[in-house]
Amino acid sequence: MSDAQFSADFYKKIPHKPYCTDDLGYCFINPKQIAIKKRYLQHNPPCKVVYLVFDLDRNDGVMAWFDAGLPKPTWTSQNPENGHAHIGYELKAPVSTTTASKQKIIDYLAVIEAAMARKMGADSGYSGLLTKNPCHTYWRTTIWTREAYELNYLADFVDLKPLTQKERGIGLGRNCTLFDIARKWAYKAIREYRGNTFDSWLDAVLKECLSVNSAFLEPLPYSEIKATARSIAKYCWKKDAYCYQEFIDRQSRKGKLGGINSGIARRKNSEAELKPWESLGISRATYYRNKKK
Repeated sequence: MSDAQFSADFYKKIPHKPYCTDDLGYCFINPKQIAIKKRYLQHNPPCKVVYLVFDLDRNDGVMAWFDAGLPKPTWTSQNPENGHAHIGYELKAPVSTTTASKQKIIDYLAVIEAAMARKMGADSGYSGLLTKNPCHTYWRTTIWTREAYELNYLADFVDLKPLTQKERGIGLGRNCTLFDIARKWAYKAIREYRGNTFDSWLDAVLKECLSVNSAFLEPLPYSEIKATARSIAKYCWKKDAYCYQEFIDRQSRKGKLGGINSGIARRKNSEAELKPWESLGISRATYYRNKKK
């Protein structure tokens, strides 16, 4: 892929209004035609992963992928002053970070990302929001391949392990942690909002998501928090009527079973009353003989 082809494709896939800056001390939101001229910009749209990007803070970081035995990255952008670099991999199928039905894919991607970072020795504190703009002339950018990668292919190059506690608070691990904690809370909390409006329920879920997000050293952007909260709220709201009916049906079945057991017990008691000699441990004749006396 030529530099011109890569630049056109990259420009097409970045957000319409990405975060961008020439100085990491200050960050702004601008239309993409302005952002593409900045040294740093947001490479993934809100709530979607198009590129996996890794931060290598050492002078030989640009070739960390090669030393780790990983496939060629889509691009690398190196700082000409200190050699520090960003290594980017394009995914063949972008992954949404908020859709409840695809949470297993998000978890899978997070595990792959963490494994690749470990193998390259990438900076674990990198938030993944901004990258060294590969279209900016300040960086030494190399386009290594025109191929976009499937997750299963990338997974073949790394040792997949469950995320550590630290990894669950960085990168895509934050999305997994946020979703897991908030959804488990929501499954029970929705019971208190039966009869209320969806908006009141959504506000409650959003507050819970914001609370979880505040615990991350590098919090997720508000747009991702809001999208995740809406996804969880809609799922639980849609399913709650079913769950509630299941609860009613379950209680009804228990009640019927209790009625049956009570009927059996009553019949036994009635039979005991009709045959009192059995409860006394004597014969019927002895019972009536004693009764006559």
